[in-house]
Amino acid sequence: MRPHVRVAAVDLGATSGRVMSGRIGGDRVEIDQLHRFPNGAVRVRGSLFWDVLGIHREVLTGIREVARTGPLHGIGIDSWAIDHGLLDHDGQLLGQVFSHRDARVEGIAEKVVAQIGAATLYGTTGIQQLPFNTIYQLVAARGTTALDAAETMLLLPDLLGFWLTGAIGAERTNASTTQLYDVRRGAWAVDLCRELGIPEGVLPPLRDPGSLLGTLLPEVADELGVTTDVPVVAVGSHDTASAVVGVPAEVGDFAYISSGTWSLVGLELDQAVLTEEARLADFTNEVGVDGTIRFLKNVMGLWVLSESLRSWGERRYQSAELRSLLAAAAELEPLRTVVDINDPRLLFPSTSADPMPERIATLAAESDEAIPHSPAAITRCILDSLAVAYRRHVRTAAALAGTSPEVVHVVGGGSQNELLCQLTADACGLPVLAGPVEAAALGNVLVQGRALGADLPDLPAMRDLVRRSYDVRRFEPRDGLDWAAAEARIS
Repeated sequence: MRPHVRVAAVDLGATSGRVMSGRIGGDRVEIDQLHRFPNGAVRVRGSLFWDVLGIHREVLTGIREVARTGPLHGIGIDSWAIDHGLLDHDGQLLGQVFSHRDARVEGIAEKVVAQIGAATLYGTTGIQQLPFNTIYQLVAARGTTALDAAETMLLLPDLLGFWLTGAIGAERTNASTTQLYDVRRGAWAVDLCRELGIPEGVLPPLRDPGSLLGTLLPEVADELGVTTDVPVVAVGSHDTASAVVGVPAEVGDFAYISSGTWSLVGLELDQAVLTEEARLADFTNEVGVDGTIRFLKNVMGLWVLSESLRSWGERRYQSAELRSLLAAAAELEPLRTVVDINDPRLLFPSTSADPMPERIATLAAESDEAIPHSPAAITRCILDSLAVAYRRHVRTAAALAGTSPEVVHVVGGGSQNELLCQLTADACGLPVLAGPVEAAALGNVLVQGRALGADLPDLPAMRDLVRRSYDVRRFEPRDGLDWAAAEARIS
């Protein structure tokens, strides 16, 4: 066992990417952000794509910086789920990588459900019905030159890992989000692919988190200034899977909210919940690290606020200005306006013709809610609505799984939003423990560390190390507001 392990943790989000140096040793885990870069979809001829080659370039820049500043024992990559690239027989990328927010999937989910049946689809995959899941993207791509010529499909972390190592595969925590994975069998749902006309041959071999993809290709090692024996580790490559590893939980029954562009609200379970009640509640069963199940609900998250900021001219709302906006929102009447934060109309990027704040106002008007006009009022509406959604989904998850969480852990960027954390505690009626912010990067580092010899035999050991290394802030629930009535207003 190495006394110290130092790795590069690549953590990619829809609005920014980070490359961290991670170090495990001396009874601590530590991360240091060495490279950060903006990310976002690019609109070309009416379609939305990811600049995946630009992301790859920035990933190499970040890993090179980690290698420049100390030893490099391993590399791991996590990102958002669902989006993918198609490769031909020679391993070349076929076309652009679509964003899941691209409009090509509109109406596809309804057609697939009508063909397969909602109960059959859920009983096989256990996945929440989201209109942009990989299954619908591939159905939308039927008959295209790219899919017809494709040899394999690689989800984003696997694609970037392929460019580093030449190894083809699909890490299981991310594969399980595609709605093409049989959660009972732990294998690709090939019968489902056949029925939908998706070429099953494009589905790559599955691999578990903690396994090794391989070592660096010679040209990659040369560009990074390292030797070719540096391994790339398949971490929990879905960023939420890594974030849940980084939850500093001490009690067994806890709820978590991985709060960022999306909010993932749920529980960690030993087995999937595939009941009709779970399907009707639209909960998802995604694979976690060490064979766990992430039983959760995808909630629109802080995307709605960030797109509102962009509509107002986001340069006005950096650091101190954003704090002032949140402080102003905190002074406003609570629960004056709540909306369904998961309304599909909030999914797509804000435009000058259809700005996010106007969509919020429209939803409020449709529900006979007070219409928010100022940035502070719209911000308060978004945060109150998020807290109402968190309350509903934490309670629903607990009822469906037959558990009673004692605490809610909030990790990710949203853990820095004190107003949202306090509202979450109030709404759920449970203490909220906020932090760490970079839980996904920590989970990435911890899984790498174990694969490379650190003494971290299980998830409790990893979480104990996080608790000893990072402080969290506790928010106690306050009485005085009728959250149940607010929830009923948007039911």
